[in-house]
Amino acid sequence: MSIPPPSGPHQPEGSAPPPQGPYGPPPYPRPPHASPGPPAYQPWTQGYRPHAVPAPVNGLAIASLVLGALCFLPGVGLVLGLAGLRQIRRRGERGTGLAVGGAVLSGVGLLLWALLFATGGASALWHGIKEGARDGATASLTEGQCFNAPGGALSGVTYDVDTVPCTGAHDGEAFAVFRLPGGGPYPGDDAVTESADQRCQALRDGYAMDGWAVPGYVDVYFLTPTEESWDAGDREVTCVFGHTDEGGDLTGTLRNDETDLDADQVAYLKAAHVLNAALETAPDEEYAEDDLPGHRAWAGRVSAALGEQARMLRAHSWPADAAGPVTALTADLDKARAEWAEAAAAGDADTFTTHYDNGLDLIDPVRAVFVRSVLGLATTPPTAADDAGRGSGMQV
Repeated sequence: MSIPPPSGPHQPEGSAPPPQGPYGPPPYPRPPHASPGPPAYQPWTQGYRPHAVPAPVNGLAIASLVLGALCFLPGVGLVLGLAGLRQIRRRGERGTGLAVGGAVLSGVGLLLWALLFATGGASALWHGIKEGARDGATASLTEGQCFNAPGGALSGVTYDVDTVPCTGAHDGEAFAVFRLPGGGPYPGDDAVTESADQRCQALRDGYAMDGWAVPGYVDVYFLTPTEESWDAGDREVTCVFGHTDEGGDLTGTLRNDETDLDADQVAYLKAAHVLNAALETAPDEEYAEDDLPGHRAWAGRVSAALGEQARMLRAHSWPADAAGPVTALTADLDKARAEWAEAAAAGDADTFTTHYDNGLDLIDPVRAVFVRSVLGLATTPPTAADDAGRGSGMQV
């Protein structure tokens, strides 16, 4: 069976080959007897990418969003957001949403800052920042709080204490808080310590009015600003009671003031504090012959305090069981006042010493034990060792 020739017009033998189309002649000669086939095509010459590479994200748009979210330098964040939008349109980069979000957040932050300054909120915010710096630099306690210090030591530098109930064992008890004056540079460790010590000693009796009830192993300590916290505005000093032995514990509160004492006890203790304050102003020289003018001036202050103490005791209306003992004590105070007045007028050290010894005997703490027992106060007089650092320590 023969195969019919292909359809189409018949080409006479020897005629020219038909045109090859728009792609030109075949790339190689066709054999003389080969049957015609489909035309050959040139391969593509340009390369190709296996996947599409995205355009980069604009850096200004990222920075604008970060500043806007943190509300930090909102004006800068707004400018960066607008500049980023212009760059994105010009370069074909990505990040339009980031730039818009950053500009919006920065604009809102700018409005909030403007509102804070207009209403004074910025000042309150800065005050809070300074208080935070202060609280982080020195432990912040309030009057009456008990606490444990790191390592149990009430010395060195500490940035934190743990408040605990006063009923259990603790390292210290805060009895007063006050602020040091001054807005200038840090005055130095010695000046701060001296100011804190003087003020805390003066405030001690306001918290523990009955000094006889404070154990001899208790001393006064204080927390003061550091140089770093001073620069941040810290001026707070906290006065605390602590154990004289490092690591020693206190148990129970030492507070005894007008909140838990009755009117008779308070009246007696206030009168006693007048004399105690005068006794604590004794001159540095121990003996009159070494500083007779200083000792005479001190004796004058003690004599005046004794007169004021007697006046205060007589002015109070005492209960029947306390009236007699208080009257007897007041009579001793009158005699003591006269002896201290003679000491203040002494012309030589021997005369001073004679009247000083007589006056000191008349205010011996033992003479006050009976009155104290009737009033329900502590009846164990402090010893010389207990009273170290408190002037003469004669507490009536």
